[in-house]
Amino acid sequence: NDAVAAVDRFSKALSSGQLSKAGAELDSNVLIFESGYVERSAAEYLGGHAKGDAAYLKGAHVQLTRRTAQASGDMAWVGSESEIHSTKDGKMSAAVSTETMVLKRTNKTWKITHIHWSSHTKKAGDSH
Repeated sequence: NDAVAAVDRFSKALSSGQLSKAGAELDSNVLIFESGYVERSAAEYLGGHAKGDAAYLKGAHVQLTRRTAQASGDMAWVGSESEIHSTKDGKMSAAVSTETMVLKRTNKTWKITHIHWSSHTKKAGDSH
């Protein structure tokens, strides 16, 4: 649906370093949780942590393994599970990542109002 398309546009823009395009998908008062940190607006995220996220994702291979979405009225949520492969200091690593995005429809546009990212290093036996 359109909410999932907004999540995909945000992810594609972020991973290609196009922060203004990524920001266009965010509500100005977006609340972002990641690794125990909190950012309370699009401006705060785009002016800080987004740059590191974009740099990490630019060199990574993200494989979406599962996605679940639900919408009711003007609210929707999209839950994504991924495996991320990257190289740092010449060492390959793999992470299992979960992402929840909550979106709100205003007029005919879906905006991301909340993001929660969580990940851990993939270990032998992980099902992802």
